[in-house]
Amino acid sequence: MVNGLRSEGHGEFSGTEERGCPRAPREGHDVPSPPGKQPLCASAGESWAGTRPVPFPANKSSAVLIHGGAVGTVGSTMASQYLVVALAVFSSFTQVVIEASSWWSLGMNPMNPMNPVQMSEVYIIGAQPLCSQLAGLSQGQKKLCQLYQDHMQFIGEGAKTGIKECQYQFRHRRWNCSTVDNNSVFGRVMQIGSRETAFTYAVSAAGVVNAAGRACREGELSSCGCSRAARPKDLPRDWLWGGCGDNVEYGYRFAKEFVDARERERVYQRGSYESARIMMNLHNNEAGRRTVYNLADVACKCHGVSGSCSLKTCWLQLADFRKVGDALKEKYDSAAAMKLNSRGKLVQVNSRFNAPTIHDLVYIDPSPDYCVRNESTGSLGTQGRLCNKTSEGMDGCELMCCGRGYDQFKTVQRERCHCKFHWCCYVKCKLCTEIVDQFVCK
Repeated sequence: MVNGLRSEGHGEFSGTEERGCPRAPREGHDVPSPPGKQPLCASAGESWAGTRPVPFPANKSSAVLIHGGAVGTVGSTMASQYLVVALAVFSSFTQVVIEASSWWSLGMNPMNPMNPVQMSEVYIIGAQPLCSQLAGLSQGQKKLCQLYQDHMQFIGEGAKTGIKECQYQFRHRRWNCSTVDNNSVFGRVMQIGSRETAFTYAVSAAGVVNAAGRACREGELSSCGCSRAARPKDLPRDWLWGGCGDNVEYGYRFAKEFVDARERERVYQRGSYESARIMMNLHNNEAGRRTVYNLADVACKCHGVSGSCSLKTCWLQLADFRKVGDALKEKYDSAAAMKLNSRGKLVQVNSRFNAPTIHDLVYIDPSPDYCVRNESTGSLGTQGRLCNKTSEGMDGCELMCCGRGYDQFKTVQRERCHCKFHWCCYVKCKLCTEIVDQFVCK
């Protein structure tokens, strides 16, 4: 386990006061950067990644244009009014489009030759036009793309890892983390601040930490290398601390800058629903990153004659991502329901429970009904889903089908069987056919 990140419970969460810059630290409330590094910070409208500044647009283009019309760039007062209305409509439409798309789309369709994430060599030439064309990126994320071109492939890998893990963890649930064929990836269901949304944000942020940390170790990124984590105090004195470990710290820091950029750029009114969603998203992003960070552990290799293990070399290694997914699934089951208080901060709905920590998941909306298809909520329903007739769990036909009943049909399954090893050296198997009963929800 990696030490250095403070874990303290608190009852309130608030958004950043300035876009791209954390608030000044307050005892018991703020989350420090990983050990050995100074917090990343910039002034309002800017963000920093690594050691290079990344200017973020202040997102005031609409205000500037309207102001320009007011001072006479349009011929008359009537024209100015029409311009204001048109710009307001356009701004609203643009906001909806931006809200619908996500950087998660970088992890989709990996076999598509037009997907730039799979074509790392194209980042070398013409990076700025390419970054501006990537679907789902906010303005700040596009700036980071331009500065850290070689990172984008691994952001895509992290998104893909998170999506796959989400689908594995929810494979037996009514909502099974299904993706849709557009840049929103998960559809309208992510517009609801439910505990499913909380898990999705956390596991995707965790995926980026995992992918970036491993890429550093493998020498794939120009701005980082092997882990420089301090030697654990409990490591035996005669064991060597070295090797080339996963750079968990760099992965954590870069994932924080990239993944959180969209939320920190958004302009919102204090006390609004949007402000609550931003705070919720930022909190769950951090919980996902910290899960990866805290599950990283020491790995060792023996050295010696005939495997005597007279000497050990140890290094820091990321945990298998299934372990991360399992941990986040447990956090999903115990996620805390939150609401906005009169000061515009998130507080727990039920104050009798222990306040959530930075490691816990939080949500602000109840989950929609996943039993039936609903275009407005994004629920795909459970009609046609396979279920287990004998199970009493969520994958059982009674719960999965929401009491609607199920249909039975027979399928033919073929698999290798009666395998034998032949000298030397191959395995020969027979192909067995079996007819099995399967059940699908009505």
